[in-house]
Amino acid sequence: MIHRLRAIVGALLCAAATTAAAAYPYKPIRLVVPFPPGGNIDATARIVAAGLSESLGQTVVVENRAGAAGLVGAESVARAAPDGYTALLASTGALAPLKALNPAATLTPERDLVSAGPISRAPLVLVVSPKVPATTLAEFIAYARAHPGKLTLATSGVGTAAHLTGEYFQKQSGTRLLHVPYKGSSLAVADLLGGHVDLTFDQLASTLTQIRAGKLKALGVTTAQRSSLMPDLPTLAEAGLPGFEAATTTGLMFPRGTPPAVLARVNAALQATLSRDNTARQFRELGADVQAGPAADFDKTLQRETAKWGQVIRDAHITASN
Repeated sequence: MIHRLRAIVGALLCAAATTAAAAYPYKPIRLVVPFPPGGNIDATARIVAAGLSESLGQTVVVENRAGAAGLVGAESVARAAPDGYTALLASTGALAPLKALNPAATLTPERDLVSAGPISRAPLVLVVSPKVPATTLAEFIAYARAHPGKLTLATSGVGTAAHLTGEYFQKQSGTRLLHVPYKGSSLAVADLLGGHVDLTFDQLASTLTQIRAGKLKALGVTTAQRSSLMPDLPTLAEAGLPGFEAATTTGLMFPRGTPPAVLARVNAALQATLSRDNTARQFRELGADVQAGPAADFDKTLQRETAKWGQVIRDAHITASN
């Protein structure tokens, strides 16, 4: 009798979920950005929100919930009802290193969140001060090896994509740099322009004007493919570090337990959004390329990046407090 009641209850819950998914979305969707307004992640969210609103026929509202390098916003989504009305603009730059940097964090992204699909992929660019006597990656590596611990690597903070890419670069190139963390990439770039530090890894869109004006020297982008924003600039892999790859991939995620039918509906709308010419153009202006694909693609990317950057963090003995 008990087993029969459980079966009936299960069937009713399944039917209710199916009905809810069929009517989805019947109210506005909240898209949480785990960073302050401004910057590429916030801009990505607003492009996606506009497209999804059109494709789904329902308003998608962007909400910025910053704090703890993206942890506050991500946790708020993981704790939300898994009904498809609270989403996260997820970034591998924030989520992939999260547990390795903060072992005590209650959020485990691959356990607590589920993907509705990838959005975009953006490289960082290695830029150096004009005072550094190198115009190619090979020259820079040779100079850095000859001056171990003397060149200063400015980053947007401990555990950020710039910092971790810098650590990965040192391991792959056999160099040793002096890390100088700042509270944000704009401050790091300002001191690089002022000649107070020697190099940084930053978003290409953020430094393109200074590169074209000759105020900074770009030595290569960190993705496996060249950037559409600056197609003449080689990748670091092409320029002398075979296999080097580091990038920030964004995706749309929901609380674990969100009905598969809802995720499929959102993925279809997301892919429709990303297929539009104006959307691709907007992402190119941010220095990113569209990465449309099935919902599971971003889950796989996040798992792969979590393993990769976790190893980098352990090798470099990085913690959120150091």
